[in-house]
Amino acid sequence: MFIQTESTPNPNSLKFILDNYELCENPIEFSKTRKKIHSTLADELLKIEGVENLLFNKNCISVNKNEYTWDQLKASILKVISNHINSGLPAVEKKDHNSVQIDSVNYDKDDTKVVSMINSILSSKIRPAIMQDGGDVQFIKYESGTVYLSLKGSCAGCPSATVTLKNGIENMLKHHIPEVKQVEQVL
Repeated sequence: MFIQTESTPNPNSLKFILDNYELCENPIEFSKTRKKIHSTLADELLKIEGVENLLFNKNCISVNKNEYTWDQLKASILKVISNHINSGLPAVEKKDHNSVQIDSVNYDKDDTKVVSMINSILSSKIRPAIMQDGGDVQFIKYESGTVYLSLKGSCAGCPSATVTLKNGIENMLKHHIPEVKQVEQVL
């Protein structure tokens, strides 16, 4: 199995791209603070000192680190991933319950049409672009013209996150949906 690494706009995040191996259908985030982890692979990666957060996507893992350097972490991460893939075990043991569903978004029922349009643009245009950089965005809430989003993976803690949120996502949503007045990040 060939595992390629790719840098992201966030210097504390690195993508590990798995050739011909699918981890999951929808992005799933794992962190040391999350109580239930239904993934042996995620559990093993989070045991590595310096690894703080993971985002599994179809064929890549975005790893967020703390103060350790990538030179200190990369070999251990590659070894854990390789060993897991060679074991034949699935990357995620349980069905993905972390995928974004419109029914999990908090909104007033009178705003159903607006929320549906926001979700459509997020799914078709914004999420694919963000996933290219090893991140993801989750639609949390829509209230009085404000869209509340949570940035995941490489986007979490990225120095460019505010620019992505305001100049990218907010401008696109405001352009296509007049009811959208602003976008705010939920941590």
